[in-house]
Amino acid sequence: MKIHTPHSHRPALTALCGLFLLLAQPLASAPVWAEGQAAPKAAKLSEAEKKDVARIETALNEMKSVAADFLQINDQGTMRHGTIAIERPGKMRVTYDAPDKDFIVADGSMVHMWDDEMGQQTSVPVGEGIASFILRDHIKLSGDVVLTRFARFPAKLEVTLVSVKEPEEGQLTLIFEDKPLKLRQWRVVDAQGRTTGVNLENAREDVSFPDSTFTFVSPNLGKSPNAPKR
Repeated sequence: MKIHTPHSHRPALTALCGLFLLLAQPLASAPVWAEGQAAPKAAKLSEAEKKDVARIETALNEMKSVAADFLQINDQGTMRHGTIAIERPGKMRVTYDAPDKDFIVADGSMVHMWDDEMGQQTSVPVGEGIASFILRDHIKLSGDVVLTRFARFPAKLEVTLVSVKEPEEGQLTLIFEDKPLKLRQWRVVDAQGRTTGVNLENAREDVSFPDSTFTFVSPNLGKSPNAPKR
């Protein structure tokens, strides 16, 4: 899976929470990993760091569902707020706060993205790339991803991951609050070198969501096909 930037004149929508836009399969080609360029190298971990990685895997696999508010920041300093609902495996909803009306729904097999300014829906298969692993049924920070960086801070852990097969698709950094270990932030650098960060706020785990949460309903449903765009 390679990262694609939709042909939209709204950069904020192309970022759509950074992590979650990367769930989509490519709609067009992205920059290709240079032939002969060295593959990303796995970080050398101490025994203590290996134990921390195991703790992170356990924490992610125990996170079956989560609801949170979020703050999204791109590398131009643009900020957007909204809410996220995640139900593993494969389901997610991202909704931006008013006045934004953009949203994304992953229903387990497809990712549906709504660009309200354009009045358009894009639906693509859920991918298997570096970012989509957080919605997987079983999460491992190895195998088809390479852990290229591990960093410990007084109350925080960071791990950076790159796809083994397609390192050109970018990298994902997960940031955890420690003791107790909880996912609090992530940072995506895409194939074009653009960075999007997402901070989770007021996160609640083990949430029961209505089935409708992960069902995409087009805002155009029931409207006349000749109705003017907003």
